[in-house]
Amino acid sequence: MSERSEATRRAARLELDARVAGELHERLPLLAERTITAITAEVPSYSGTLTGQMREKIETAVQLALGTFLQLIGRSHGGDPSIPLGGALEAAYALGSGEARSGRSMDALLAAYRVGARVSWREMSTTTVQGGSSAATVAEFAELMFAYIDELSAASVAGHADELASAGRARRRNLERLTQRLLAGEPEDALLRSAERADWPPPQTLTVVLLPRANLRAALARLHPRTLESGDDLAAGRAGEDLAVLLVPDTHGDRRRQLARVLHGRRAVLGPARPWTLVASSYQRAVRALSLGLRPADDGPALDTEEHLAELVLSTDPEGLADLRARVLAPLASLPPGTADRLAETLRSWLLHQGRRDDVAADLFVHAQTVRYRMGKLRELYGERLTDPTTVLDLTLALAFPPRGEADDPAP
Repeated sequence: MSERSEATRRAARLELDARVAGELHERLPLLAERTITAITAEVPSYSGTLTGQMREKIETAVQLALGTFLQLIGRSHGGDPSIPLGGALEAAYALGSGEARSGRSMDALLAAYRVGARVSWREMSTTTVQGGSSAATVAEFAELMFAYIDELSAASVAGHADELASAGRARRRNLERLTQRLLAGEPEDALLRSAERADWPPPQTLTVVLLPRANLRAALARLHPRTLESGDDLAAGRAGEDLAVLLVPDTHGDRRRQLARVLHGRRAVLGPARPWTLVASSYQRAVRALSLGLRPADDGPALDTEEHLAELVLSTDPEGLADLRARVLAPLASLPPGTADRLAETLRSWLLHQGRRDDVAADLFVHAQTVRYRMGKLRELYGERLTDPTTVLDLTLALAFPPRGEADDPAP
């Protein structure tokens, strides 16, 4: 049998003298006042909060609860003494819900129930004993009263838990909306309102991290607690796998290296740190890196887009880059493809190593004399243009990175 039905059964058989019951009803205002005074004195969370209208409201609630208890044992509703409990339990549920909204834990409220039960029983037991009730009646009265208080506290616990769960769901929805608005690059005023609704204090900067969803939980456990998360359908389509996007607060400057260490081995791609309202650009750069085929190693460091800026910049206009490459390599167009590719590779290394023949040879895994021979051919083809700053700039940009997917031919 449940505790509530047990309390109801006891109430149905408890014989309390009508005169004693009347005296208890008359003392309810004083009892409520003393109960609230004891709670404010003994429960720190309520010290200084139960004053003025709030105190009057709580005293009324205490009177209602104790009055319901007296109705229960007085069987004022005939053969069904459980009827009065409905209103009291609803009030206790609402009290727990309100405490959750106020940011207080159940510890404080349960402590208040314990203090209230002690004070109430001391006052009520004095009245029942003075009224001539038998020891058995007083004992039964005590058991029923504490069972009743347990029911009220259980209802408050349920209200508190339900309110937290409801608030948690609402906050998660608001955080999801905020994340989507940040990634969409919505106006600053809309983002500020969304952050306020989500109870999310804005950081100075946000950094986008893309990583496989399978690695999400392990990464989140080591990141800032205010990190936002979302699915990333755009990047997932480019990468061919289920990806998540994280917006990590304040990992700019030296803290970026720490972020990279945390994400080591998690196949993560890091966008740049941006002012939090402009994080959409960090997201776009990370997605751009994936679209270029840049990938972190499965068990290696995170791919930091800050270390691939030149490639990202040059890939902004792929068609323009292809046209530039075709124009600056026009002197090689009449040569056999293999020869043209080897000369282009040598010219690229020569530009990047500023003409240091031994460094070029080491880079290409060829003899220094091979480099000398090839550069001689290139000077024949380009003439004085190889010393023209404009031509050198065009060649450097066009040859900085081989076209994506182009295999390097082995040198002879």
